[in-house]
Amino acid sequence: MPDADLEVAEKVVIFQKRVADLTDLALSRFVARARRAAGLKGMVDVLVTSNAEMKILNRRFRGKNQATDVLSFPSGADDPRQGFAGEIAVSAEFAAQNARALGHTCAHEVKILVLHGVLHLQGYDHERDHGEMARRENQLRIGLGLSSGLIERTLDTTSSGGRPTARARRERPPSAPPRRHS
Repeated sequence: MPDADLEVAEKVVIFQKRVADLTDLALSRFVARARRAAGLKGMVDVLVTSNAEMKILNRRFRGKNQATDVLSFPSGADDPRQGFAGEIAVSAEFAAQNARALGHTCAHEVKILVLHGVLHLQGYDHERDHGEMARRENQLRIGLGLSSGLIERTLDTTSSGGRPTARARRERPPSAPPRRHS
C-alpha cells in the first residue's frame, strides 16, 4: 500500500450526519493534505455531526450552551496515543447553512471548517495572534483550492456590521492540560 493510502487509513473520520458529495475517503484525503500543508505532525480524527451534538460538546468543554460550527481538541502531553495531533468536530448543519449563504457546496464548507480546525491543532489562535492565523489560513486555503477562509469572512461580516456567519473555537479535551499562549 502506498504511504499516502496508509496515512489515510490511519485517520478516523466519523459521519454522524452525512454530507452530500463527501465520502469518508475524500475527507480523509483532504485532512491529510491540509495537515501536511499546515506542517501539523500527527494524525487527526474528524467527527461530522449535528448542531445538537455540537451544542453538547460546546457546553461540556467550553461552558457555552449553544451550537458552533467547528471545535478543535489538541492532544495533550499526557495523551497515550503516539503521533496523534488531536480531534476536530464539525457541524454538518452549520456547514450546509454557510454553504447555501456563500454559494458553494456543503462538502467544500466542511473542508474550510476542517482547515480551520487543523490550524488550531497546529497552535494558532485567531483570538490572540493579531492576524497570524488569518494570514496562514488564507495562504493554505488558496493552496488547497478553497474559497474564503473562516476567519476572513467572519472579519468581513463583523466589520460590515453584519452578524458573523461562522464562529470557530479552539478547545482541548478534558485530559489535555491548558496551553499558555504567548
